[in-house]
Amino acid sequence: MKKLIYLDNAATTRTAPEVVDAMLPYFSEYYGNASAVYDFGGKSKEAIARARETIAGILGAKDNEIYFTAGGSESDNWALKAAAEAYQDKGNHIITTKIEHHAILHTCQYLESRGFEVTYLDVDEQGVVKLDQLRAAIRPTTILITVMFANNEIGTIEPIAEIGRIAREHGILFHTDAVQAFGQVPIHVDELNIDMLSASGHKLNGPKGIGFLYIRKGVKIRSFVHGGAQERKRRAGTENVPGIVGLGRAAELAASTMEERTARERELRDYLLDRVLREVPFTRVNGSRANRLPNNANFCFQFIEGESLLIMLDMKGICGSSGSACTSGSLDPSHVLLAIGLPHEIAHGSLRLTLGADTTKEEIDETIEAVKEIVAQLREMSPLYEDYVKKHN
Repeated sequence: MKKLIYLDNAATTRTAPEVVDAMLPYFSEYYGNASAVYDFGGKSKEAIARARETIAGILGAKDNEIYFTAGGSESDNWALKAAAEAYQDKGNHIITTKIEHHAILHTCQYLESRGFEVTYLDVDEQGVVKLDQLRAAIRPTTILITVMFANNEIGTIEPIAEIGRIAREHGILFHTDAVQAFGQVPIHVDELNIDMLSASGHKLNGPKGIGFLYIRKGVKIRSFVHGGAQERKRRAGTENVPGIVGLGRAAELAASTMEERTARERELRDYLLDRVLREVPFTRVNGSRANRLPNNANFCFQFIEGESLLIMLDMKGICGSSGSACTSGSLDPSHVLLAIGLPHEIAHGSLRLTLGADTTKEEIDETIEAVKEIVAQLREMSPLYEDYVKKHN
């Protein structure tokens, strides 16, 4: 098997060995139902309580404000749909942005089909929400503002504290999709005036199929899944105890290593960004350089198609992703890249590389050399590049 260089940690991460070790007993040793009255089931209940306490402590929240879900998409759906239902007597207007994850955008589209009105805010060329537009968009009927903490494609971190302050001043609920940010940057829900927050385990070296929704005490969010009394009667279904234990352990590890780990990721990321910009002509970095997730690098290479670059990188054992949605069967480029003002022909040539705790400088060097070689090959076959060279010679 050829050597693998994995640089798609924004898509998913390797489950940490410590997380697997923590989960294993709850598959075959302490497998009792947490809702049971006997002591054997109590072992599972205690494990869930410990994980809830760990996550709450990281966020500066209360234990009873953490609700376990199947992942970030469910948490986003729950926050938006339940808030819309619970507060529809107050109003029917929701504010979000044009660069949200599709778990938010598609849920907003669903709510529009149910009679709700949604404002999709513009962002600037770095992907930052325009706060003046946010203030101007607020109506007497606005019940919810939902803005992602950090963008999953270009890595830009949004001004969450300011958005939370604006929402609080107007008595509007504020939800943030923190799937990319939780475990990567410090988050304190009280300091940031966050009312609801979504997160997912597999983005921080935890297991897939588990996440949580933070719901501030006093927010009138109703049940999302009906059928049982689990999660304080708000999310029915037998708890995924191994997943919850794994999420708790992953969150604990992420919090304890955050400062050192992200400093290392940031150093490698900047090295990657600077070398590619310096050594590959007609290249741009997408997203903010100053306010950016520590592990995110996103480029656009003129005169090439991103999916071709991805395929050729894969042939060299390098895993990345592209903002070009051609990789998922669509002919349209990334909605995020279009929202920051890139024309279609440039947005199609994007590459996202996201580092992990195990990424080495040697892997980054190998990747840079591969990108240089592949981009040059693709440009040699590009009639657009050929025309450009002819015009400028």
